[in-house]
Amino acid sequence: MKAMIFAAGMGTRLRPLTDSMPKALVPVAGKPMLQRVILRLKEAGFRDITVNIHHLGQQIIDYLHANGNFGVTIHISDERGALLDTGGGIRKARPFLDGDEPFLVHNVDTLSDVDLSALYRYHVEHGADATLLTSHRTTSRYFLTDADGRLCGWTNKSTGEVLPKELAPADAGRYTEEAFNSIHVMSPSIFRYMDEWATCDRFSIIPFYVGVCRKALIRTHPVDGGVWFDIGKPETLHQAEAYYNR
Repeated sequence: MKAMIFAAGMGTRLRPLTDSMPKALVPVAGKPMLQRVILRLKEAGFRDITVNIHHLGQQIIDYLHANGNFGVTIHISDERGALLDTGGGIRKARPFLDGDEPFLVHNVDTLSDVDLSALYRYHVEHGADATLLTSHRTTSRYFLTDADGRLCGWTNKSTGEVLPKELAPADAGRYTEEAFNSIHVMSPSIFRYMDEWATCDRFSIIPFYVGVCRKALIRTHPVDGGVWFDIGKPETLHQAEAYYNR
């Protein structure tokens, strides 16, 4: 099975740690977050993994080589020339991800105990173009889904913004609010929608999903409880370290 890890971010929220190392190599209880994510994917059966790089990317290449790619096949999608954001990063990595099977996308700064192989199977069983791991936790930004779990829109509760723009704010209350947990599974069919929707090489995956959800089948898969950390900021990095040091 194939997967992609987003490891190209600048890691600005983790400065000064990321002044001299890429965010992906910041340690969590003694192990770089990239290692933790690769081993979780490997445990779940993903043996063909693409890693995108940008900030201090050579350090990531050297680290993977020094550790024998942790026993899996690693492809490097090189964004050192231009950072392409999440949607653009996936499209650039298309040569490694396209084909006849879905692929899982995982942020390098997300740690969880979710059953990744179960998420993958759920996606396959429901025949979606993309399946987004979500939860009902409290946050400011939510996907909006219908009773069947199909993505219909997005809202920022702190600003009142609702997407797509033709979805009136008053209508948003008719939908279920789900928080994105930064792990998703895509079928190669998604690339056709990217080619139709994207007007430039750099774009974010969230507005893309919302922009195509009326044509593409974008589903959510809520999983509540368990362990989930967004370790891209100091306070949650410390929480994750406390958890893994238990």
